[in-house]
Amino acid sequence: MQETIQKKSLLKKIIALVLGFGPGIFAIGYTIGTGSVTSMIVAGSTYGMQLTWVLFLSCLFSGVLMFAYGNYALISGETALYGFKKHIKGGEILAILIIVGITFGQWNSLMGILGISANIIFEIFAIYFPNLNPFKYEIVLGIAILIIGIMYMLLLVGKYTFFEKILIIFVTFMGLSFIISVFFVHPLPVEVIQGLIPSIPEVPGGKMMVAAFVGTTMAAATFLSRPLFIQGKGWTIKNLGQQKKDSITAAILIFIISGSIMAVAAGALYHQGKPVTQVMDMANTLQPVAGNLAATIFFFGTLSAGLSSIFPCLLIAPLLLADYQSGVLDTTSKQFRIITFVACLVALIVPIFGANPIEMQILSQVFNVFVLPIVVLGIILMVNNKKVMKDYKIGLGVNVGLFAALFFSIAISYNGIVALLEYY
Repeated sequence: MQETIQKKSLLKKIIALVLGFGPGIFAIGYTIGTGSVTSMIVAGSTYGMQLTWVLFLSCLFSGVLMFAYGNYALISGETALYGFKKHIKGGEILAILIIVGITFGQWNSLMGILGISANIIFEIFAIYFPNLNPFKYEIVLGIAILIIGIMYMLLLVGKYTFFEKILIIFVTFMGLSFIISVFFVHPLPVEVIQGLIPSIPEVPGGKMMVAAFVGTTMAAATFLSRPLFIQGKGWTIKNLGQQKKDSITAAILIFIISGSIMAVAAGALYHQGKPVTQVMDMANTLQPVAGNLAATIFFFGTLSAGLSSIFPCLLIAPLLLADYQSGVLDTTSKQFRIITFVACLVALIVPIFGANPIEMQILSQVFNVFVLPIVVLGIILMVNNKKVMKDYKIGLGVNVGLFAALFFSIAISYNGIVALLEYY
């Protein structure tokens, strides 16, 4: 009897934790999409746990940046790009560069996300109904159109609380699926420890993989959108403590979920010498190792990651424009509906042309790193502006973290340029 009560109490605590999530749920949605899943699977299958250190640093700096952007929003009452335009000399040009750079990266990512999600749904059916394989292109395209159509209809509902509930469902399923998958196949603990020692794989594509890792985990869209989502949540300066907790929890969950994905890929594929190049390479190896159930669970998690990312990726362009124009997002406006519809059409490019969504996804994550230093520099200038932050003083630890994040983002952007030059 007491054991049953304890189990119910634990379940209630877990449910309360999930439902108590604030804008951090959007951070997880933006960060762990199929871009992140793809990067983690490719890295784990190709390099084992060697890039754990990149993931750790990216999540650490992500937590610092979420905290800084959140506090700035609560104290100043302003959103990011609107604040840049208002308080930084040349801020208008800076803001426009950020809008163009992030929209380009996120829409590129959206193409890969939809392609991978549609492929995953098809392949889950194909595991149980092999006769579908000859009609793969037609079925995948039909699934892609259905997914993006449903997502667009959901966007037209246009309320923050509704978006948040949808994301909570997807992110919960995603997190549980990947963490459960670790119990089927996992790397040796010593490999995880060795992966915390900084090193870049000295093989073709190694530098690009590092850049893709940071591009997907330290996503500039995550930080820039945070003030608007805090505004949508209705938080005020009284919620500073909750905002801090939300940032830390989001960063920790991103590390655990992303690390679980990489660990599954490393455990199932790395030692067999089977790097991932196609969407279903993962399932084909997981099936003999752990059976159809393991493959289905893992791909259900990947599908949840994709669906949780499509939502924020469709939102990003109108969100950034609203931020720049007035600092207020109107999800019922004509501008919002037109831009999100254009984003839906862009998303269908990869499924229509039958391109390899894995390659598109990796490249889009690399492009994401180039706007990152500007986004980090912008918030450093804002949180250290006494006029903007009033009586609030930014802590030394946070400032050290922000400058370390700036140095890290510049180094990774340089690495990304070298990687792209080598690729082309």
